[in-house]
Amino acid sequence: MSKTFHIVNGPNLNLLGQREPERYGHASMEDFLETLRAGFPDAELAYFQSNVEGALIDHLHAVGFSSDGIVLNAGGYTHTSVALRDAVAAIEAPVMEVHITNIHAREAFRQVSLLSPVCAGVICGLGLEGYAAALRALSTR
Repeated sequence: MSKTFHIVNGPNLNLLGQREPERYGHASMEDFLETLRAGFPDAELAYFQSNVEGALIDHLHAVGFSSDGIVLNAGGYTHTSVALRDAVAAIEAPVMEVHITNIHAREAFRQVSLLSPVCAGVICGLGLEGYAAALRALSTR
């Protein structure tokens, strides 16, 4: 039986490939999803992105009790959203927190994650490959 994983991206990640390519790379998430699907042919991968905090929370509530795992890059909400943290804590699916850049090597305000304590793991600084690493980790759970 195949597993279903959800990839959830927060604010500004719709601009991957356009926004600060020297930091975030040149590939769009849509292009990279093709790579992920090819790399995980036995898994169903669903993708959701929103710049709106409430939409992210609603989506986590909708999939968080049926998903085999969630890869979450909450973008800037990682450092500010108690509500998003509470949503992750409330759902049953394991959540892997992912960041394209190494948040620990960036500005001081980005070095604190409100999500990490309620996530199954954290991957940062691997570029888009961090999503694949998170999916590999979730696949073994």
